[in-house]
Amino acid sequence: MNKFRKFWGFWILAIMLVLMAGCGKDASGPSNANTPAQQEQNAQTAQGEQEGSPSEAQATAYPLTVKDVTGAEFTFEAAPQRIVSLAPSETEGLFALGLDEQIVGVSDVDDYPEAVKDKPRMGGFQVNVEAVIAAKPDLVLAGNLIDPATVKNLTDLGIKVYQSNPNSLEETMVNIRAVGEITDRQKEAEKVIAQMEKERDLVLNAVKALTPDQKKKVYIEFSAGWTVGKGVFMDELITLAGGENVASDLEGWNEINEENIIKANPDVILFARNVIDENNKTIGDIIKARGGWDQITAVKEDRVIGLDDNLLSRPGPRVTQGLMEMARAIYPELIQE
Repeated sequence: MNKFRKFWGFWILAIMLVLMAGCGKDASGPSNANTPAQQEQNAQTAQGEQEGSPSEAQATAYPLTVKDVTGAEFTFEAAPQRIVSLAPSETEGLFALGLDEQIVGVSDVDDYPEAVKDKPRMGGFQVNVEAVIAAKPDLVLAGNLIDPATVKNLTDLGIKVYQSNPNSLEETMVNIRAVGEITDRQKEAEKVIAQMEKERDLVLNAVKALTPDQKKKVYIEFSAGWTVGKGVFMDELITLAGGENVASDLEGWNEINEENIIKANPDVILFARNVIDENNKTIGDIIKARGGWDQITAVKEDRVIGLDDNLLSRPGPRVTQGLMEMARAIYPELIQE
């Protein structure tokens, strides 16, 4: 029950923030104004005046001045040696870059890799500001779910809080490359990105020959009663995996309209397999018990499939593994590795 509540709290807050961000797209403010192209430009800024292509990554030249997704600017005189991560996706990225020894704090919800269990905890959505300050970080990676007041409290004390908000696979790789530049781990970042591109391309090549009538209709429910439309990370993953999101007419996270889902009649239903409610039921169990859903093709053909939610919800180095798992669930005959 505690596990369910913890995970539920994570998604409810995430949903609210995503919806709020979507509602504020026309308002002034750097965090809402960043398009993928602008994020790419920011990442190029983060790479300083480095010459050559990403595949020719060299040692970072310091001092290095970068901008994060909010437009905040930071100058690093040297590679950060004490890093706090307040987002699981950022933590996974740091470990993938070989920065285990530099990590001096992580969020309460971090659970991967195994070595993260030995790291000091800095709080969950309510950040323990005192713990962060005590860790004396050269860099705090904050993702996009941290309260702006918390960010201000830390930055007012001279702590560099670098925020990111990847909304696509490409933006995720851009962020990994930027963090690699900041931490003088460019070569490691390129290796991580190369592996992600390999996994992405494996999926793209497997589904590229699908004709429109062969593409499966997909419904996804990663938080009970909620689904995703356009502009959300998992909607892009469905498309990359060769599926058609039956909620693609919506924007962002939305409470489900059961009548519309039944009418859409998805071929495959995907859900977060790690979410268990107080009655020890999975989202899959809840879906199958809903009135009228037994008429949906996915339910009748037992194509209601649980996926590792961490792989698909964290825009970090393992997200392409999640993409492969998703594609395998939709087209098991095409994705066999």
